[in-house]
Amino acid sequence: MKEYRTEHDSLGEVLVPADAYYGVQTHRAMDNFHITGIPLSQYPRLINALAYVKRAAAEANASLGLLDEAKARGIARACEDLVSGRLHDQFVVDVIQGGAGTSANMNANEVICNRALELMGYAKGEYEHLHPLNDVNMSQSTNDVYPSALNIAIILELRELMDAMNHLRKAFAGKGGEFCDVIKMGRTQLQDAVPMTLGQEFSAWAVTIGEDLQRVGEAEGLVYEINMGATAIGTGLNSHPDYVRTVTEKLVEHTTLNLKSSPDLVEATQDTGVYVQLSGVLKRVAVKLSKICNDLRLLSSGPRCGLGEINLPPMQPGSSIMPGKVNPVIPEVVNQVAFAVIGQDVTISMACEAGQLELNVMEPVIGHSLFQSMNMLRRACLTLADKCVSGITANRDRCRELVENSIGLVTALNPHIGYEKSAEIAKEAMASGRSVYDIVLERGYLSREELEDILKPENMVSPRYVCRS
Repeated sequence: MKEYRTEHDSLGEVLVPADAYYGVQTHRAMDNFHITGIPLSQYPRLINALAYVKRAAAEANASLGLLDEAKARGIARACEDLVSGRLHDQFVVDVIQGGAGTSANMNANEVICNRALELMGYAKGEYEHLHPLNDVNMSQSTNDVYPSALNIAIILELRELMDAMNHLRKAFAGKGGEFCDVIKMGRTQLQDAVPMTLGQEFSAWAVTIGEDLQRVGEAEGLVYEINMGATAIGTGLNSHPDYVRTVTEKLVEHTTLNLKSSPDLVEATQDTGVYVQLSGVLKRVAVKLSKICNDLRLLSSGPRCGLGEINLPPMQPGSSIMPGKVNPVIPEVVNQVAFAVIGQDVTISMACEAGQLELNVMEPVIGHSLFQSMNMLRRACLTLADKCVSGITANRDRCRELVENSIGLVTALNPHIGYEKSAEIAKEAMASGRSVYDIVLERGYLSREELEDILKPENMVSPRYVCRS
C-alpha cells in the first residue's frame, strides 16, 4: 500500500505521496494541467535557474535580517542539490500551465522546502520548521521569480546553441577550402548564370551562419536584464528596500552571469519584448538554415537525372519500394525543424501580445516555445554538420561539364563584344545546340587566343578589369 501525508492550502486538504518532495499546490497543478505531457523536469536548465533564484533570495533575506540563518543554509543546500541534478524528477508540473508560472514556482518552493527539511533533520511536510511560502518564497512573487529564472535558463541554452552554430559554420568553411578549385555553374532563378567555384558556394554558407551567430549573440545581451525584487507588479511590495540590489548581487555570484536589475521594475514585469526579439532572431536562423538545406538537396539531386554536383553521405535506404534509392534525409529533417521554429515564433508573438496591464500570464508557453526552438536548432546544427556537411564530396567532372556546356558563359563576353551581340550568340547557341565558343569564333568577333582567355572558367570567378578601346 502506498503511503501518503496530508497537506493543506487555502482550498482544503490533499493527500500527497509520502515520499514526494513536492506538496499540495504541485499536486493540484498535476491534476489541472494535462496539456503537453512534458513536465518541467524536461527542462533541467529552468530547474537549475529556479534553484539559483531561490538560493539568492534566501541568502539575501538572511543578510538583511529577515530569514533565520539556519533556514537560509538549509534552502541553499537544497538548491545546490538541484543544481547538481538531484530531484529533477520531482518537477512534475506540465510546462504549459495557467497562472503565469505559479505552479512552476510552487513546485520549486515545495521541493526545495522538503529537501531542506530533510537536510535539517525533519520530515517532509513539517512546515512549522520551514515553510515553502513564508520562508522559501520570502520577498518573492511568481511574477519576478519565473521570468528571472526563465532569462537565466535562456542564456544557458543560447550558449549551447551558439556553440552548435559555430560548429556548423566551421564545417561549411572547411568544405569551402576543400572545394576551392572546383569550377561549377552559378544559378539565379534556377537558370544558368555565371561560373563560380563550389568553394565559394560553401564559404558563403559559412559566412551567413557566422552572421546569424552574431545576431544571436546580440539578442542574448538583452536577456541579462531581470526583474528580481519586483514581487507582484514591480512595486517591490513585501520586500526590504535593499533587497533588489542584494538578491541581484547573489544571483550574479552563483550564476557567474552578468545579470543586472531592470531600471524600471513595473515596466520589466509586464514587458515581454525581449522574447519577441529573441524569437525573431531564432526564426531568422531557421529560415537561413532551411534555405541552405534546400540548396544542398538541389545540388545533390539525381543521381543521374538531376544536378548531381555534390554527393551527400548516404545515411539510410530511401524507399520501401524503389531499391537503391537514397534520400537527403538530414537536410530534410533540418527543413522540418525550421518549420517548427517559425511556428513557435508565431506562438511567442501571440503570447507576448496577450499581456494585460501589469503582467503577461502567458510566460509558460513563451518559455516552452523558446526552449523548443533553441533545443531543436542546436540539435539540427550538430546533426547537419556531423551527419551531412562533413561527408559531402564534389562531383568535379560533372561540375566542369555543366560549366563548359552552359549558355551562361556568354555573360563574360559582354565587356568585349557588347550586350546585343552576346544575346544573339546565346540565342543561336540555344537553338542550334552548338557551343558559345564555336559561334563566336565562326563570326570572327574574337580571336581564338582571346576567346580561350575570356571563356576560361577560372578567369570568371572573381573581378577582372577589362580595357575596351
